[in-house]
Parts: sequence; structure tokens; C-alpha cells
Amino acid sequence: MMDKPCLRIAVLVSGSGTNLQAIIAAIRANALAVEIVGVISDKPAAVGLQRARDAGIAAIAIDFKAAPSRVSFNKQLDEALEQLQPDLVVLAGYMRILPDNTVNNFRGRMLNVHPSLLPAYPGLDTYARVLAAGEQWHGTTVHFVTPELDAGPGILQYRVKIREDDTEESLRQRVQTGEYIIYPQAIGWFAEGRIKFANDVAILDGQPTDQPFVIDEEC
Repeated sequence: MMDKPCLRIAVLVSGSGTNLQAIIAAIRANALAVEIVGVISDKPAAVGLQRARDAGIAAIAIDFKAAPSRVSFNKQLDEALEQLQPDLVVLAGYMRILPDNTVNNFRGRMLNVHPSLLPAYPGLDTYARVLAAGEQWHGTTVHFVTPELDAGPGILQYRVKIREDDTEESLRQRVQTGEYIIYPQAIGWFAEGRIKFANDVAILDGQPTDQPFVIDEEC
């Protein structure tokens, strides 16, 4: 049995919330000692919000399309985070670029998972791009969030060998399986104090690291 959760996390989602579900499952299995204090989405109909409700977690919708302006939306988001008072913000399929001030307010306390082996292939459509480029490897990276898109220091990577018969969908499924493994693990490292952010680098077990820890898909 793990100790009582002391790390408060807020999770931001835009879609189905499968990474959120993986985090919830790890908590329920006593593999992750954190408390999800709220799930926020920019889309009121996001399935991730229903996952939160089903788990008894506060579900907060801030409708981007209904907001008078981007500035107004960002203000609402900041206010929601202020009310939740999280120790860590987890982006789990959140598809809007956060303003610099929000990121800097949680500098060293905000994580994201991106479907590529960063720093390669930041941005969108990574599965199509790696297949078109004839890459041998693809994967996913948990990293600290900084104002520059997908550029924060990496913590954990899950790496898969691209197969000759891989399609975008088959590759996505394999990579997402890895996300469900490494995201709860990285959050656990943060909760345990194993991973920190200082001087723009990740500190793992007290040592600066310029490369994320890599886990390869089991064949």
C-alpha cells in the first residue's frame, strides 16, 4: 500500500482522455500516490470530462469557442487553475497552446506527453511524418513544458521499432500503449522528488540529464 497522496495534480484534456484514464488506473492500483484535484477541458463535450465525472473528480469545462476572445479564455483557465491550487499540471491530449505566462506560472511543475522522440518531430502529424521520412524508430516523450513548443527537457521516452507494415494507425496504437506506461511513471517520479526542473534542464535523482530515460517496446 502506498502512502496517502500528497501531490495535487490538475489534468488538462481536449479529447478522449485515454492518458487521463491511465493515470486514474495507476492511482486506483496504488501504483501512483497523487490526487487529481480537477480535470479541465477547452471542449465541454470532451470524453475526458466524462471520465473525470465517472471517477468522482471535478470536471471543469471552459469552452474555447464560447469565449469572447483568446485573452478571455486564457484568463478563465488561469482562474480555474488558481482555484484548484495544483502542485503539478499535467497536459494529457490538451490541444491548445498555452500562453507564456501560464506556462511560466507553473515552470518546473507542468508536464506534457508528445508522440515523438523529442527533440525530433515537434508539432502535429508525427506518425505521418516519420513514416514519410522512412525513420526506423518512433515513440513518445514525457517532458517538462516551457514556452517554446515541445522544447522542454525530456524525462522519459518510450521507443518503438517501425515495422515494414506499419500504418499511421498501427503506429499510433503502439506508441499510445507506451504513453499509458510512461506518463504515470513520470508523474510518480515527480511525486517522489526523483525528477525536478532546474536551470532549464531535468534533474533525475540529483543529477542533471541531457537525455530522457528510454524504455523500449517489448517485442
